Amino acid sequence: MSGVSRRGFLAASVSAMAVGSLARRVSARTGFVEHPILGTGSERFECIHDWLTPPAGMFFGDTHGVAQDRSGRIYLAQTVGSGSAPANGVAVYGADGKFIESWGAQFAGGAHGLDVRDEGSTEFLYHCDTRRRCVEKTRLDGTVVWTSGCPMGSGVYETPESWCPTNVAFTPDGDLLVGDGYGKSFIHRFGADGAWKSIFARPGSGQGEVNCPHGLWLDSRGSTPRVMVADRGNRRIQSFDLDGKHIEFLTNGVRLPCDMKFRDGRMLIPDLESVVTILDEKGKPVAHLGDGHPSALRGAPRDKFVAGRFVHPHDAIWLANGDILVAEWVPIGRVTLLRRVTS
Repeated sequence: MSGVSRRGFLAASVSAMAVGSLARRVSARTGFVEHPILGTGSERFECIHDWLTPPAGMFFGDTHGVAQDRSGRIYLAQTVGSGSAPANGVAVYGADGKFIESWGAQFAGGAHGLDVRDEGSTEFLYHCDTRRRCVEKTRLDGTVVWTSGCPMGSGVYETPESWCPTNVAFTPDGDLLVGDGYGKSFIHRFGADGAWKSIFARPGSGQGEVNCPHGLWLDSRGSTPRVMVADRGNRRIQSFDLDGKHIEFLTNGVRLPCDMKFRDGRMLIPDLESVVTILDEKGKPVAHLGDGHPSALRGAPRDKFVAGRFVHPHDAIWLANGDILVAEWVPIGRVTLLRRVTS
């Protein structure tokens, strides 16, 4: 979490649409609904907190990034909790949510953005490490392919420590776009080999400028692909063409967006200001899920968390079956399954 976002995440929220609260299970111990139903109409989900949990002896830190490969395996990037053994930054789970293994000791303290990319016959993971300030490409078993540090050749950094990448996106020609969300707020283009190519977007608040470009992804819903950027410091989502030219802003229902993913015409947005939002093809909000704003629970004990209310969503993905998985920026970690309700 950057200094900019730490100052900004408690800012006033945009009004949220109503959240459903139909009960599925009531706790005999507390009397509260354990698995409330969130959303309305066709966007209704059963909320199951702590669907991914660490095995005995392993403790999550901030749960930052999630990804799923084509076999169904789920990868979780987390900063590692105090006393955890092993101290690995990546935990791997089956499609059923059961723990398989962990690896990536180098990501302890810095595991942040995480995405999987299918490159022909092989899938790879792309990690953004905020402690080591690098982007790293690995195989699905954690074997490192390449590591790319600060693009000093861009001429915009005085020292390598000025750069702190948060997330990546992939362009149709095989290049990589990297958001320097916690550094100087540039977006850079890299080649498939991890070599820096050019500046894609510069810092600022105007059209084509970004402030804490925390997350980014390719939107291929239309006839011409667009790059969507979670322009978090400016409290908006901004779209660009593939050459970095501004197209439009999306602000309706957007607070402090962290990232986005796409499925069946919908845009999924984990928002640090305590909600998960779904937008339609026109950028209109169709669901605000688990709205917990205003929240002062980041450092609170787990028993203070409220079922069905998010604290600080940091990443979210559509799973292969259409469910949603949400990772939150809380120091004891929390990963929630939003299981789609079909009846």
